[in-house]
Amino acid sequence: MDIKPLTPRLSVAAQLLPQDVQRIAQAGFRTIICNRPDGESADQPVAADIRAAADAAGLAFVHIPAVAGALTDADTAAMRSALDSCPAPALAYCRSGARAEALARMAGAVDADAARYDIVIVGGGSAGMATAASILKRRRGIRLAIVEPSDVHYYQPGWTMVGAGVFNSSVTRRKQAGLIPKGARWIKASAVQFCPDDKQVILSDGRHISYAVLIVCPGLKLDWDAIPGLAETLGRNGVTSNYRYDLAPYTHRLAREFQGGRALFTQPVMPIKCAGAPQKAMYLSCHRWEKSGILARSNVQFHSAGAALFGVPDYIPALMEYVDRYGIHLNFGSKLVAVDGAARTAIFQQSDSEGTRQIAERFDMIHVVPPQIAPDFIRSSPLAAASGFVEVDEATLRHPRHPEIFALGDACATSNAKTAAAARKQAPVVAVNALAALDGRPPVAAYDGYGSCPLTVEAGRIVLAEFGYGGKLLPSFPRWLIDGTRPSRLSWLLKDSILPPVYWHGMLKGREWMVRPQPIGTSLQS
Repeated sequence: MDIKPLTPRLSVAAQLLPQDVQRIAQAGFRTIICNRPDGESADQPVAADIRAAADAAGLAFVHIPAVAGALTDADTAAMRSALDSCPAPALAYCRSGARAEALARMAGAVDADAARYDIVIVGGGSAGMATAASILKRRRGIRLAIVEPSDVHYYQPGWTMVGAGVFNSSVTRRKQAGLIPKGARWIKASAVQFCPDDKQVILSDGRHISYAVLIVCPGLKLDWDAIPGLAETLGRNGVTSNYRYDLAPYTHRLAREFQGGRALFTQPVMPIKCAGAPQKAMYLSCHRWEKSGILARSNVQFHSAGAALFGVPDYIPALMEYVDRYGIHLNFGSKLVAVDGAARTAIFQQSDSEGTRQIAERFDMIHVVPPQIAPDFIRSSPLAAASGFVEVDEATLRHPRHPEIFALGDACATSNAKTAAAARKQAPVVAVNALAALDGRPPVAAYDGYGSCPLTVEAGRIVLAEFGYGGKLLPSFPRWLIDGTRPSRLSWLLKDSILPPVYWHGMLKGREWMVRPQPIGTSLQS
């Protein structure tokens, strides 16, 4: 059996026999691709026999029957999809190996030129998908790739509502494949290194992807391990967090089953995604307990590593009304540093004018928000600012040293709130600026720091915080309709019924409702 390597990820061979498969597995291959239709010759094993042997050996198997001398676009697309999604390295075979090699070349798996793109987007979350869709709405036919390892896409703003029992968790989750914008190529891998001088991204499978313009938006890292004892007790012992898809339903269960006692809610050092989320879980739980008569026999504590209830003072008075109404004990400068789930004890480091000390607080339930940092491959890259996030100009979102690189979403080092609403406003700005860079022109649009945090102070009412750089209020609606500094039923309707479809059917499809990019030098409020 002769095997011809084409790349580190792909080799080709002539017709395989079932008895060859075990040796192929021992050689380190993880996928077999059959490019030969059944029945081409009388002595040919059928693909099902090779598949059965591959299954027994723990290998993936894909059958892409292609007719020699008549390879089609559909064959090419199927080959490209298999090479992007199946474990590497792969071995493709046909009668002689020549057809498999030709198909691999047509699929762009061999030629260096095929790994070059006009625009590469690292990250297929809300920021990456929205930016890709906005770019492709403006310029069809562009060579654009999205680097994203996950099969699943989440609507993370919905997890607060899952934790309150308002949403079912399944409505916040969809398959990634169905969301990729038409015209974009999905590269199912992780980025591990940036080489800006060579204009390349190195992927987890060893591939080097070249770009003319790079957009970086992989999100941030939830650092559960930074708090000793936390990771091993999450989802049990009364320890939960709405910052994870699988844990938000546990928040609902704990709040529903709570019969009084001590409930703790924590907030780490900034930055974190959706700075109001730690409080949202607390207010919605308290409202439930208030209605059921349990709140009176509950000790609810909010422990924040920060010095204020919210970063924009205009919204604090309304929030304090609910703090007083629910009898919440506020503890500022109080940082969670350890959790003992079995003993139901949390350790906090507290700092004040008298110094720093550690205190232990017992709990019946605790909602934890983990520290949040830039992904490891961002922090160690030449793109990172001192904070570890991608360094950018706050207005144009362009890297100061590499004019062909942009960043947005949770991964960029801007001073705005890290929210989905911020990514929604940033995406069109990056889209038009990236296209300008591709054309050799300077940035044409600016971002004003807009972010939104719908603070769910009770079931049915929300304080709709909308603000930009420097805490400037940037309301989307006239005050007579929604006064964002006061709790509103209309704001709840927005969060509950309007924003989810806007996300799935608007933002991720490049529909820039109320977020049209504004030219530099004009008013930036849509």
